Amino acid sequence: YNPFFIAMGTTIKDFLNPEFVLFGGDDPDAANYVENFYSKLHSKKVFRTTIKNAELIKQDPLSEDRIANLELLAQFHDLGKLGISDKILLKPGPLTTEEFNEMKRHTEIGYKFAMIIPNLLVIADFILKHHEWWNGKGYPLGLKGEEIPLECRILSIADAYDAMISDRPYRKSMEVNNTINELHKYAGKQFDPPLVDKFIKLIKNGFEIK
Repeated sequence: YNPFFIAMGTTIKDFLNPEFVLFGGDDPDAANYVENFYSKLHSKKVFRTTIKNAELIKQDPLSEDRIANLELLAQFHDLGKLGISDKILLKPGPLTTEEFNEMKRHTEIGYKFAMIIPNLLVIADFILKHHEWWNGKGYPLGLKGEEIPLECRILSIADAYDAMISDRPYRKSMEVNNTINELHKYAGKQFDPPLVDKFIKLIKNGFEIK
């Protein structure tokens, strides 16, 4: 058990059940636990990269409210990983098919969390959809193209870039030129092609995460 589920009067097993209906979701102790615990865990690099990417596309119609929501999404998109076993999250090697299927549930778990945290309600739908792919082969809904919210398409590139330039338990970080090649490779597959072009321009202009 962890303090969130104790506060909610349930168990992780119950909470992960797709048919589970959450009662007592206005418990401030539970909400504060999740929000505070997760904010301490998550790297700020994705946040900085996402916002820089958003600044780059300001010629597109992004209101101040949408920018604010994007900032929030950059910080809390992986909230659902609180419900995933550390054995999977910290595994020093590739995940098995079964483990990957379990990992994919973090989008739906995060959506459930966000729906009971008032400050995160506005990004709950984005949390659910942040692993959708441009070609429709992402998860959990199989959305494609502009069916995917712009906020999710921006975050997707920033999140992938951060993953590539960061050390992982199973590999070392990639060189910048290799990350550019990977972004090109997956433009039109995983990523929105015009956004990839803009982000690569940002990298070539000397953008650096600190």
